[in-house]
Amino acid sequence: MIVVHHLENSRSQRVLWLLEELGLAYEVKRYARNPKTMLAPPALRRVHPLGKSPAIDDDGVVVAETGAIVEYLVAKAGGRLGPAPRREEVLRYRHFLHYAEGSMMPPLLAMLVVKRLGLLGRPARAPLQRMFDVHLDWLEDELAARPWFAGESFTAADVMMSFPLEAARQRAGLDARRPNLIAWLDRIHARPAYRAALQKGGPYAYA
Repeated sequence: MIVVHHLENSRSQRVLWLLEELGLAYEVKRYARNPKTMLAPPALRRVHPLGKSPAIDDDGVVVAETGAIVEYLVAKAGGRLGPAPRREEVLRYRHFLHYAEGSMMPPLLAMLVVKRLGLLGRPARAPLQRMFDVHLDWLEDELAARPWFAGESFTAADVMMSFPLEAARQRAGLDARRPNLIAWLDRIHARPAYRAALQKGGPYAYA
């Protein structure tokens, strides 16, 4: 049985969603953030030395990092929700699978930190937003050509892209000015597996 070590309001919601999409059996062990620091609790260090979520334990095999977990679960499910067997879709799938954390999350985290700095962080807000707008504009154009990030079919790359775009809608300027991205968010939120994962994971501020 797969155990998901799930931190509230975090990237680990994607792991629950993917498990629901793949139909794999799992259990959820929930963790609450420190209400003052918003950091993960020390108990997560007993799962993985870095003390981060998500992490999964699959009968003694511990896997951390969302992208690595997604690849592990897709392989465990026999390749379901992997890319279609066409070179251009395989390349897009791999790109977006890693782009979500490698390129989108750093500016989003910087924007969050700057906001928490209050007046001290104000000079950095506009430059960070301009930098992030480049990402949003490019993604908007990408989804003008197809319904899903890798191609014509929903894949695990869409699961990976969900959290940064949900966070962008909350705090980084994603709104109706980019209708393709908003329509994509509406499509993923309407999926039965997404709704089932919300019930399993508990409160999630970004849905």
